[in-house]
Amino acid sequence: MTEKKKDQITSVLIQVVCVILGLIIMAPVLYCIAAAFMKPTEILSSNPSLFPSGFYLDNFIQALKMTQIPRFLVNSLFVSLVCSVMRMMVASMAAYAFAFFEFKGKNILFYLVLGTMLIPGDATIVTNYMTVSGMGLVNNYLGIMILYFVSAANIFLMRQNFKTIPKELKEAADIDGCSAFGFYWRILLPIAKPVMTTVFISSFVSTWNMYLWPMIITTRNEMRTVQVGITMLNFSEEAAYGATMAGAVIVLIPSIIIFIISQKQIVKGMTAGAVKG
Repeated sequence: MTEKKKDQITSVLIQVVCVILGLIIMAPVLYCIAAAFMKPTEILSSNPSLFPSGFYLDNFIQALKMTQIPRFLVNSLFVSLVCSVMRMMVASMAAYAFAFFEFKGKNILFYLVLGTMLIPGDATIVTNYMTVSGMGLVNNYLGIMILYFVSAANIFLMRQNFKTIPKELKEAADIDGCSAFGFYWRILLPIAKPVMTTVFISSFVSTWNMYLWPMIITTRNEMRTVQVGITMLNFSEEAAYGATMAGAVIVLIPSIIIFIISQKQIVKGMTAGAVKG
């Protein structure tokens, strides 16, 4: 067997394994979508089926009637958009400083920023709640968002990307009389569009899916986000499985749409900073 033939067989085997693993990972999501269109008798049947017998839409109607899903969607959309824009701007400005400026203690400060990634969020949730509630931000949009304005992972990703841009470009801009902010706004950000898109999308998805903090910091239903609001479909007396699955599908749609539209930009942004450390 030739070396080329071996490489082709290896490539096919790797792809088959990846497809199988992908299907295993996607199985719960696919069943959730299928269950959203099943009748209650199908879901609770002793002989469960993986596919619905038809498109049963009453689960979606029930989900909309039992909870304020439209309001939850608006809340999550507003929170996710604001957090994503803030993360993108804060991360880009911090990465700009770490990549293009020289100042005392820069490396130590950068490592301290990275060190925050090692602290579990659950370890600080009590102190965060005491701080935010002390500021009077309970049942407030700012109270939900304030913890998600900065991400060390996003700063690291953008810093790595900015370091691939020659410093000679910054020096040329300085010679031409371009200010530090002018270089950042007019030259650096347009060049870094792929990684900026990656930061925005990853931030949007992560804040859209956050559950614990919005549940703790909000007590009024009109302030709930979708991940918290969807739990209202479960009752101690009875679990509305079909409605819960339908609600989960509704919640999943925005993330899927954004990912499908931006997947090429995400790949470009993730690989753009891999050339230079």
